[in-house]
Amino acid sequence: MSPQVAASSDRQQQLLAQLRQADRELSGQDLHALLRQSPQTMGLATVYRHLRQLQQRGLIRARHLPSGEALYAPVERDEHHLTCVDCGTTLVLQHCPMHDLPLQGNHAEGFQLLFHTLEFFGLCRVCRQRQGPQPQQ
Repeated sequence: MSPQVAASSDRQQQLLAQLRQADRELSGQDLHALLRQSPQTMGLATVYRHLRQLQQRGLIRARHLPSGEALYAPVERDEHHLTCVDCGTTLVLQHCPMHDLPLQGNHAEGFQLLFHTLEFFGLCRVCRQRQGPQPQQ
């Protein structure tokens, strides 16, 4: 293994370890800040490059908030969410209805599933009450 490949693998393992230790999903910025406090720092662009590679290898998943920010977690932490598009509050679903759903049809043939995400967007109770009654459509 070349020194560059070994260094790349070490950095990916470092990011994966940080995500596994965290009690929540982390953004690339969060990971960058954590690594600045360690002896093995890495630039923000490098963090995002390695996060993308880890995602392509099926080791982490990303979900995107309405703000556009991506949050990362290891795939073994199988969480799905309800997210308010107004205040950004996120609630974890207790059960994923997609787990037992088989991929069907010709489009799924030969497709290697690495992970899935399930995200519902809407308005939380507090934001709905603050906004008042919505007109009927």
